[in-house]
Amino acid sequence: MGKKVAGTVYAKVDGGQVTVTGGVECPLSEVKRETVTTGFYKEEDLPPFVKLTCVDDPDLPIKQIMTATNSTITVEFGNGRVYVLSGAYVVGEPSSKGDDGTIELEWNGIKGVWQ
Repeated sequence: MGKKVAGTVYAKVDGGQVTVTGGVECPLSEVKRETVTTGFYKEEDLPPFVKLTCVDDPDLPIKQIMTATNSTITVEFGNGRVYVLSGAYVVGEPSSKGDDGTIELEWNGIKGVWQ
């Protein structure tokens, strides 16, 4: 029997559903490791994040999304995994793309938890 590992992704921003197109990314680790020399490594903290591309729906509350500094982003992947980012705020320079009607958004936050 096959197992579903990909497919439709659902995302909510402060409880409101956004229509996701394309991919969604969430980190699997809280740290980035880099080898200094054989057997020795260093670690850097990574901020928890969510990256996604969504439809620029006329009902999308863009002003609320862009000004919020304490959002909760919930992502449910096609395989059933769920990631919750709290204390989230938009980073980067998102823009609306008129040719395909999408917006790429990235949030960093205080805490990211896989459920």
